Amino acid sequence: MNATPEVAAAAQERSGGCLCGRIRFTVRGKAVYPHTCSCPHCQKLGGGPMMWWAGFAPEDVSWTNGIEPTWFETFEGEAQRGFCPTCGSRLAAVDSDIPEIGIVVPALDDTTGDDLVPVNQSFRDSSVRWLPQVPDIQGSSVG
Repeated sequence: MNATPEVAAAAQERSGGCLCGRIRFTVRGKAVYPHTCSCPHCQKLGGGPMMWWAGFAPEDVSWTNGIEPTWFETFEGEAQRGFCPTCGSRLAAVDSDIPEIGIVVPALDDTTGDDLVPVNQSFRDSSVRWLPQVPDIQGSSVG
């Protein structure tokens, strides 16, 4: 018997990690609210015009070699960003008002999943004018 698409998505496992390989992780299940962010904070953290994020339930994120990112508190009591202290790769985010752990999508080994296609772009007013914005399709079904 074949699994339904919902069961297959729930069982999906992806791996990822930092550039130097010191920190590795797995995420399970379908990504929640994949989006890009153009806030000045993400621009400075990512070193580019935006960062690409997707959420995963905390119980579905595992740091596979026992080494977690170093957590930097970006907004006191509200948000932390995880990075590799060896190579500097940005990997994750924990925000007090969001139940999922945000994973930096390019940290995944495979970024081709339909559930990773951004459905919105945060902080459009801070975006660079020469790059097209991500369409806001958060209310529609993707994939």
